[in-house]
Formats: sequence, C-alpha cells, structure tokens
Amino acid sequence: MYIKDLKVMDCTVRDGGLMNKWQFSDEFVRGVYDGCLEAGIDYMEIGYKSSEHAFSRSEVGPWKFCDDKDLRRIVGDNNTKLKLSAMADIGRIDPDDIPEKSASVIDMIRVACYVHQIDKAIVLAEHCLDKGYEVTINLMAVSKVNEPELDQALNDLAVSRVPVIYVVDSFGSMYCDSIEYLIKKYKKALPGKELGIHAHNNMQLAMSNTITSLIHGATMLDATLLGMGRGAGNCPIEILIAFLKNPKYRLLPLLDVIQNYIKPLQDKIEWGYHVPYLITGSMNEHPRSAMKWMDSERKSDFVAFMKEMHDYELLE
Repeated sequence: MYIKDLKVMDCTVRDGGLMNKWQFSDEFVRGVYDGCLEAGIDYMEIGYKSSEHAFSRSEVGPWKFCDDKDLRRIVGDNNTKLKLSAMADIGRIDPDDIPEKSASVIDMIRVACYVHQIDKAIVLAEHCLDKGYEVTINLMAVSKVNEPELDQALNDLAVSRVPVIYVVDSFGSMYCDSIEYLIKKYKKALPGKELGIHAHNNMQLAMSNTITSLIHGATMLDATLLGMGRGAGNCPIEILIAFLKNPKYRLLPLLDVIQNYIKPLQDKIEWGYHVPYLITGSMNEHPRSAMKWMDSERKSDFVAFMKEMHDYELLE
C-alpha cells in the first residue's frame, strides 16, 4: 500500500473534543502529540480556531480556540515533521482572529462548511492561503446534498485557489459505493486538486470507506485514536496504520498512547459503536438526537429510540 503522496491526519483532539467540550489536560494533548510524532503521522489536528463571541471559555476548553500560547505550551516551536492543523467552522470564526502563519505554530487551516456556505468558505480559505497556511475545504453533510447543489459547489471549488477538498461523511451514513461515486465525481470536477476523506463510524464503515477513498484517489486520510470522535466516532487510526503497512508509519507509538491516555478516557467518556448511532446513520440523520439519547436513562431502550426517530422522520 505504499503511495508516495499519502498523508494521514490524526483528529483525536479536535473531533474527540466534541465528546468533552475540548477539556483535555495538557498531559493528554501532549501524549497524543508525542505519539503521532513517534508514529510518523503527517498531521495532527489539535483543535478548532474559533472566536470568543461564538463560544464561552467557561464552557469549552482551550482546544476550541487553539491560541498560540496554549499550543506552544504543548509543542514549543514544533520544529518537527509533524504538522499541526486546526479547523475553522464558517460563522464561528472572524478572519481577523486568524494570525499570520509566521506568528503561529499551526501549519494548516481546514475550513468546514455546508453546501450553502461554499462561497464564504472559499473566501475564508483563500484568506488563510494569503496568510501563509496550507488550506483545505471540508464540505460537510454531503450525504444530504442534492446533485445540482453539489455540482455548483464543485464548480466554485474548481476555480478557487484551494488545493485540497474533503469528502465528509458527517452522519456515518454512506456505503462504499456512495464513497466511490463521490471520490470519482470530485476527482473529475476538481482537476489538479488533492482529495481527502473524513469518515464517521455510525454504521461501522468508516475504515472501509476510508480505504475505498484511497483506492479511488484520495490521498489525505483522517482518523482518530481508538476511533475517538463525535458519537460513534471515526476511522480508528491504529487500524488504518496497521492496514497501510507503509514504512513511514509506526503502529507501536499509537498503541502506547491508546493504552496510557485514550482507553482510560473511554472509561469516563463513552464514544464508539452503539445502536442509537446506527439508527441515525441508517436514516442519514445528524447524530445529535442519538447523543442526547445516550446521555439519558433510556440509552439501552433501542426500540423506543427507533420509534421516536421514525416519528421524527414522518414529521419532517
């Protein structure tokens, strides 16, 4: 599976932070950073770039903001081969809150948007390019986008300066044939651009969907330690690295981080496969309702949740 231009991004702190409001200890974040560095991982997404008007520091941890003082406390100047990424959601960040690359240890800004925000995403992404960052656009919830809307978005992206575009299975609802179709569609519509995949695991297909993307041309692969992420989580990075058998990556450091940091946290914060996440994934719905159900005393009443979701679908 040696592919010269292949890059793996660990999203444990950024996506996993959705389960604990990014309130990780410095020791935890440093442990993930050290493990990714030792394992030869290409990028570590260490959190979000967000504005304080969008989120309160009394409610969310520092990795929702990724201020340089917090980053340097963990990584110093990061004079390593491991690049750092932060995600910026459209509507939750002011362009002026993103410093020049020369003043930051962040290497890449990933702009996340929905299809109706694509024009704003391109403006923000090109703003970040002008500030010296590597940039991607992650088009979220693509499973909900109709074909004409997607065609128009891809046309806009094709003429933009943004070099990397991600297929994002936000609801973990896609099968391999849908992923194959989208990667081929993006590749045809976006000549000269690099493609990435960010897969959620509601139907236990994140790994297979990631590999399907790789087979058909995606070269930036997202994953997390022990699959840690929102709800059902993501493609587990340890499985991905074991599968790739690429000599630039090492599995043992990732297992060390899982043993010492991730598994102990999973005993306190529940993520991964659960039937409510399967139900929302199979219905192509956002997992927020499943996450709410999982926090209730009825989390094991799968039948009631299924009936409630079908009632919701009928109302929609």
